[in-house]
Amino acid sequence: MTFPYKLVATDLDGTLLRDDDTVSGRTRDALAAVTAAGAAHIIVTGRAVPWTRHILDDLGYEGLAVCGQGAQVYHAGEHKLLTSLTLDRQLAGLALSKVEAEIGPLALAASRDGLDGEVLVGPGYRVQEGPLPAQYVQDPAEMWAAPLNKVYIQHPDLDDDALAKAARAAVGNLVDVIMAGPGVVEILPLGLSKATGLSLAARRLGVKAADTIAFGDMPNDIPMFAWSRHGVAMANAHEDLKAVADEVTVSNENDGIAVVLERLLQQS
Repeated sequence: MTFPYKLVATDLDGTLLRDDDTVSGRTRDALAAVTAAGAAHIIVTGRAVPWTRHILDDLGYEGLAVCGQGAQVYHAGEHKLLTSLTLDRQLAGLALSKVEAEIGPLALAASRDGLDGEVLVGPGYRVQEGPLPAQYVQDPAEMWAAPLNKVYIQHPDLDDDALAKAARAAVGNLVDVIMAGPGVVEILPLGLSKATGLSLAARRLGVKAADTIAFGDMPNDIPMFAWSRHGVAMANAHEDLKAVADEVTVSNENDGIAVVLERLLQQS
């Protein structure tokens, strides 16, 4: 049996994972069938490695994963970080001062670089519930003391879309701003995206963009869709992603990835 793509790229939250952070048996089976047919599966997530590793281990996933919004290429089988790009802290600080000059004080968190990089949470930042490790800091200077992959921002009044739009307008070409999920607006190195990391990982696998099908649910998946031959948005996806998707499948809760992969396998 052949499969029309050599690479299946899947986002994690809201896409591969159900809302309880598990992967359904049906989706696991569909991915196993696709890899048996000769395609590679690669996870492409906004989460940094420390927040992704336990999920990959639970899946028995041993391939490459693109983490940290494209900043990190991680070999899950070897528990090894292959590439890592960090945020220029001076530029990030300047960018944040520009944003705060426009819309007032922000609450901040930051993701430290490395296999065991902590997520540092500053005063007032609302952390989503879950098993993810976070370290609370009272002194904001602590956040900038070691290399970072990204900075998370929240505003007391603006919603995610409004905050991302305002921040993007304020920072100019200093950094990039992305909305990565509910309550998750991030400051990233300029030019970094999931497409950046995915292209690096694909090159290691000897696979091209034209051989890739990608699944996602948030605006941070837009560059990955642009890079891939075929982009599939989940039914629960952000409207901005649906607008650029080649197709929309059912939701993450209803095995949207499996629905598409099963259809492609039947057609091949």
